[in-house]
Amino acid sequence: MGILNVTADSFSDGGRFLDADAAVTHGLRLAAEGADIVDVGGESTRPGAERVDADVELARVVPVVRALVAHGVQVSVDTMRAEVAAAAAEAGASWINDVSGGLADPAMLSTVAKTGAGYIAMHWRAHSTTMQQHAVYADVVDDVARELGERRDAALAAGIDPGRLVLDPGVGFAKTADHNWELLQHLDAVEALGQPVLLGVSRKRFLGELLADADGPRPPADRDAATTALTVWAAERGLWGVRTHDVRGQRDAIAVIERLYS
Repeated sequence: MGILNVTADSFSDGGRFLDADAAVTHGLRLAAEGADIVDVGGESTRPGAERVDADVELARVVPVVRALVAHGVQVSVDTMRAEVAAAAAEAGASWINDVSGGLADPAMLSTVAKTGAGYIAMHWRAHSTTMQQHAVYADVVDDVARELGERRDAALAAGIDPGRLVLDPGVGFAKTADHNWELLQHLDAVEALGQPVLLGVSRKRFLGELLADADGPRPPADRDAATTALTVWAAERGLWGVRTHDVRGQRDAIAVIERLYS
């Protein structure tokens, strides 16, 4: 899943693809490099990010979705709003990637069910401005698995096709670096929920902190090798997918794993 941020403030590439033409060009490049799905987002969810109005998100996302679909690209839309999900599906998006797992908008799950789009539900506790205040767990593995299981059940109850429901453990969302590592080390608890799993770790801060030097955390653009290590691990586990800024590098790593295990 290639990341296409049509935003001004995403942590790695904010502002680079805010122009619709630039966004479409980059989305086509991601697809050409091997992305099975291009994930279009019009609202940053980095820690501390402020929400944008729905009309702004719609204006950013829908034209890009429509253009990419016209070129034969399979598209997902990264949104927490049912209104945006519905418009994106109408424009041809085949997946809705909701980092809130339906908690941010009570209409999301029923809306997605009506569109027939696939749905990716992430573990989430609060919006970006306050989410790190909620990084408190009795046991991060047990708590995330339980809460994500509740989102799975809610999605299925709303009528979302179980064959098109994917779960995401939400690495970096309302979690410390130690929480992220512990969750990854025990990802079997999420896999045990019985749905395919998407891993979104590309260039995230916990990798930068791991690789920190005297100048501080490794900058986002220099975290691709660390991301690749986790992509290899995900491929060996047989996860459903990885969400990445660096499609070519991750696709190459996956090709090696597929050949080794063929």
